[in-house]
Amino acid sequence: MKQSEIKELSVTELQEKLGEFNKSYADLKMAHAITPLENPLQLRQVRRTIARLATELTKREF
Repeated sequence: MKQSEIKELSVTELQEKLGEFNKSYADLKMAHAITPLENPLQLRQVRRTIARLATELTKREF
């Protein structure tokens, strides 16, 4: 997700997306541990998206 897309989401949508991406990241890590992923850069993309979502949630708390 791009930062511009993230800014348009509400707080509840951000929390839902964060949960989805955390689950997706855990699944990708498990799959990568068993059999290497075809595109291991997916892990980096998902991890950075999680960070963007978490950062936006923190910004909105203040």
